Amino acid sequence: MAHTKLGLPVFRTEGVTRSYRTGAVEVWALRGVDLILAEGEMVVLLGASGSGKSTLVNILGGLDLPTGGRVFFRQQELSRASDRHLTAFRRDHVGFVFQFYNLVPSLTARENVALVTEIASNPMTPEEALERVGLSHRLDHFPAELSGGEQQRVAIARAIAKRPDVLLCDEPTGALDSRTGIQVLEALHEVNRDLGTATVLITHNAGIQRIADRVVVLADGRVVSDTVNTERVLPSEVSW
Repeated sequence: MAHTKLGLPVFRTEGVTRSYRTGAVEVWALRGVDLILAEGEMVVLLGASGSGKSTLVNILGGLDLPTGGRVFFRQQELSRASDRHLTAFRRDHVGFVFQFYNLVPSLTARENVALVTEIASNPMTPEEALERVGLSHRLDHFPAELSGGEQQRVAIARAIAKRPDVLLCDEPTGALDSRTGIQVLEALHEVNRDLGTATVLITHNAGIQRIADRVVVLADGRVVSDTVNTERVLPSEVSW
């Protein structure tokens, strides 16, 4: 199993499986995944639709539990945690960014970020979080007044404002054109570099893998390759 030497493991999975039952049919989304994510690392997850990427990220983020195997966040075992502990884990340690921005339409960018900072234990101010994603000039704009890329950067600011240990991103550029997608990747790259936030990024776009420390490819619920990038590129060099 490849992993970079950036720091101690943040996540470790051991033989993780996940199945769903549809009527009499049992469908296996994950079939024995072993994975390590280190502090400060950026990992891109690649794979076709149905390969298990989102299921794996949902389990890492405490949104779902595995059917079998074990999942650890540092020394804490998530696979046997109660709902209450998983809620606290998500609140205190994880930032999520999804393909669709999930902003509250009636709140400004600043107010959308404040939804998180008001319940976090050691947050940035909304202004600092938005500055980190290049949106200091959009603090008081509503989502409808922002482009798709700006809305996604507000979502990233909201995710990082609580200073999470890990940022889990599921197709964050999936609904964006190339120029806007690169701006979003630049925001994620800077958060990873400047804050040391371990970052997992799901994508269908194979070009994006070049910005990562490591690339993990899933197929049919299994890890089929796990390779360290010897030559990373900047988001501006990604070919869409």
